Amino acid sequence: MEKDAEKKNDRYRRSNRTLDRNSLCILLAEDDEEMRRLLTLMLRKEGYQVTECPDGISLLDQLSSLFLHEENQRNFDLIISDIRMPGVTGMEILMGASEDKNFPPMILITAFGDKETHIQAERLGVAALFDKPFDIDDMLNKVREILVSSA
Repeated sequence: MEKDAEKKNDRYRRSNRTLDRNSLCILLAEDDEEMRRLLTLMLRKEGYQVTECPDGISLLDQLSSLFLHEENQRNFDLIISDIRMPGVTGMEILMGASEDKNFPPMILITAFGDKETHIQAERLGVAALFDKPFDIDDMLNKVREILVSSA
């Protein structure tokens, strides 16, 4: 009985979060500073909280508590990552996360989007993959769609 109440409370908390974008947290990893600033600006304009990472090592650092299942882990509702970055790639993060059902959905972006990359990302469970240059409104729509469906 207690577990059922916890599940309902958890579902309620998540459903409230979808109504209040200010409580939805997006982790953004992009090594191109101009692109990172633009995406951050647009996501914040939509009301999301954004944590920026300039490279793959910073991304991994932000996610380390998730991989280690730490009690005081930082929760992110969505990860948007460039595929090719110094240190650790977005694809490597997706590979490491593909077995973890509690891992947030990921959107990957790339300037090198060949067919093989798309196939590999889909096989690993990417929520969406955008080839640069992409329409920012298309990405924002996809972000909304993913966050609503994962709530």
